[in-house]
This record gives sequence, structure tokens and C-alpha cells, in this order.
Amino acid sequence: MRSSYDVDQVRAAEEPLLKALPDGTLMQRAATALARRCAALLGNVYGARVVVLAGRGNNGGDAILAGTQLARRGARVDVVHTTETVNSEELQRLFDAADLVIDGMVGIGGSGGLRKEAAAVAGLLAAANAVVVAVDVPSGVDASTGEVAGVAVRADVTVTFGALKTGLVVAPGADYAGTVEVVDIGLSLPDSDVTLLDAADVARLLPAPAGETDKYRRGVLGVVAGSDEYTGAAVLAVGGALGAGAGMVRFAGVAHPAELVRQHWPEAVVTVVAPGDGAAVLDAGHVQAWVVGSGLGTDDAAAELVRAVLSSDLPVLLDADAITVIGEHRDWLRSRTAPTVLTPHAGEFARLTGIARDEVEARRLTLARTAARDLEATVLLKGSTTIVADPSGAVRINTADTPYLATAGSGDVLSGICGALLAGGLAPLDAASAGAFLHGMSGLSAASMPAAPLHALDLVTHLPAAIRTVRD
Repeated sequence: MRSSYDVDQVRAAEEPLLKALPDGTLMQRAATALARRCAALLGNVYGARVVVLAGRGNNGGDAILAGTQLARRGARVDVVHTTETVNSEELQRLFDAADLVIDGMVGIGGSGGLRKEAAAVAGLLAAANAVVVAVDVPSGVDASTGEVAGVAVRADVTVTFGALKTGLVVAPGADYAGTVEVVDIGLSLPDSDVTLLDAADVARLLPAPAGETDKYRRGVLGVVAGSDEYTGAAVLAVGGALGAGAGMVRFAGVAHPAELVRQHWPEAVVTVVAPGDGAAVLDAGHVQAWVVGSGLGTDDAAAELVRAVLSSDLPVLLDADAITVIGEHRDWLRSRTAPTVLTPHAGEFARLTGIARDEVEARRLTLARTAARDLEATVLLKGSTTIVADPSGAVRINTADTPYLATAGSGDVLSGICGALLAGGLAPLDAASAGAFLHGMSGLSAASMPAAPLHALDLVTHLPAAIRTVRD
């Protein structure tokens, strides 16, 4: 499991090292690593054209020192001090001739957007063809949160020092960072509350069948999904749960989606309930966790089913329409003693919180954390960076994202996967983050096939391969 860090954590780790080492030692280490990476990108350093964009802080110093090392190897290096008035025509000529540009305008302490001169330089750089290497963090990206206020430098490579910065792995900042390389400069770092799961971490979390395992020990998941209008959601949520290894899935829903679930998944136990009959849902049989909401609708009958499931003392995952319903009934969450997981995309999160969708996309990490704390639930915010936050402040960032997951019904499959892991006994943070990883791996597996682009049912088909890949 990898950790990422905010600016305060990095500064605290740097402080004892700065006191113990001679002045300039850390900067020299950083600059040497930066120059080495730039040289590798250039291939032939001698005769190459390099532009260094240097601000006032340590990042500017790192960039200038790295440029000096490249100049000693025969590169032509032009240094532009971006705290001064910049001649845009001259800078454009430098960019047009450059093979590589080193962005050292603003360091990890920058927040709230670039100042006028730096913003103008970043705007010109956006049209350049040179390779762009960011020093520690692309200028204009908040290193702690990934937030971008206005113009920012879009790097091909970010060379970051001492620790992985959270803003480099959370959108929108991650979209500006390019390939991120972490350089060890000797920092002693504590455990972080923001982590990234890799396949080995997920493999350790997945329940492993033992000799005495039966379907009940593997976990029984109840699924309440689908409606006469959105029948496929029921099929996809149940499929996700079965593909993720649920020992049994009990589906409770109205007649038409119930019949489709029977046809697609004969192993599912199906109970037909009347619209809004929450008591019948709870009487459907023994389960160890519930998934509710996919394709359910948002009318009074759907709300009654959501209320009934939340009244149980079992873990509950709320998806799609159930999240919209909860936006009007937050007290149903706060009165629970059992765990709750919510899996909104940005639009659903906006309806849940009353925050504009654009702001949700811009402040994913901060808002997911706040919602998890306020709602006393684990929040899986789907998107270009999928973030899982729990009420304690712990965050997991999904590393198995793929844009191929952006297809109708994909979220229904995800809800079934995470629900199966909840029913199998995983804690909410583990179930949601491992489920997101498997969902992403399934998408990557499906997208690698000749028939790509994929549709949602392909995710179910490829789940066994994704699980095998993770376990191996």
C-alpha cells in the first residue's frame, strides 16, 4: 500500500533533515535527480535546447541547479525568471525552439491559482511542443488536494521529491501531472491517511474460501434494484455481486426486473415485491448486507424501500437513485448504527449535498472527506479519480481507473461488487476501495479485447479474470 502526503506532512518531514544536513544538501539532491531525468528524456543532451522557468522558491532553485548541470553537459539553457515581467514574444520564441521546458515557477506551497505573470507563462507553454518536466508539482496544481484554480502547467513528467504528493494522484491535478516519479531525498515519513491500493493489497483483502466454507460464510447479499423503467440495473447489480464472489444473492424487486434477473442469473434467489413494500423486502430472507438504489426510481414507493433497508442493522450500500432519495432524508443515515456506503458519481453527489457539479469535480478530495464525516458514512466518489473516504478521515485513491468504465450501467456493476465484499465481512473502507479496484481491473481486461469499447455486462464477464490477475 502506497501513501501520499499533503504539504504540511512533507514540510514536517523535511524540517529535521534540513537542521541535520549542511545548507543546500536537499536542494542539490533534488536538482541532481531532476537533471538526470531530464537528460534521460532528451536522450542526447549536447546541443539540446532547454528552458528553465524559475520562481522565487526552492522549486525555482531546483530548476536552475538542474539547468546548470544540463548546461555542463552541452545543453543550451535559457533561464526565465517568472516573478519578473516576461516578454511574451521572446518567451514564445524560446518555447518554439525548446526541446524541453523545466517548470519551477511555483512549488508545493502554492495554492489558490497562479499569479498574473506565471499564469501568462503557463498559457504560452500550453501551445509549445517541447517536453515539459514539472519540479515537484505542476505550477497551478494544489499539491495537497489536486485542485486547480484557473490556468496550470500541463506536464509530461513530474519529478517530485521525498514523497508522493496527494495532489498528483487526485483529479484534476492528476490530469496535469503526467508521469509521476518520486525521488528519495532521505525523508522519514509517517503513516498517511491517504493511501493507494495496489493489486497485492487488494489480494490480501479479498476473502479466501477455506475447507469449511459454504455459501453463507462467503456472504449473502440482498439487492433491491430496478424498476419497470430501468430493468437492466437489477441484472447488472446482481451480476456484479455474483462475479465478485458472493455466496448467494437474494434479489427483491418488482415483477419485470425480477423476471429478467431470473433469466440472466438462475443462481440468484428472487422475491417479487409490490412497489413500496419495504416489509416484504426485509422478509425476503437472511442476508448479511444490502445494496439498494440502482434503477429504483425516486418516487414515494422507491423512497419507502430505501427507508426500510436503512432501518435494518446490517451494512447497506446506497447507489444511484437511493442517493438522490437520501438527499431529502439525511436523518435516515444519521440514525443508523450499522455501516453505510454511498457510491455517487459527481451529479449524484451534487444532488446529495447541494454543491454544484462543477465544484464537485474541482474539489473531489476535500468534498468527499467532508461528506463522509458529515453523513457518518463511507463515500465512494466515482469519476476520473475514484476516491473512497470514511468518517475517520481515511482516504483510498483507486489506481485501477480507466475511461472505458464511463458507460451506462457500469456503476450498477460496481455496487454489486462492493456489496458482495461487504456481505463477505470486509469493513466499509476495504469493501469500497477493493471493489473499485476490481471494477477498474475488469474494465481494463474488457477494454483489452478486440471488441472494445465495452458495455456494462462485459464488466461482469471479465470479473473472474480481474480477480485472478489480482490474486496472482
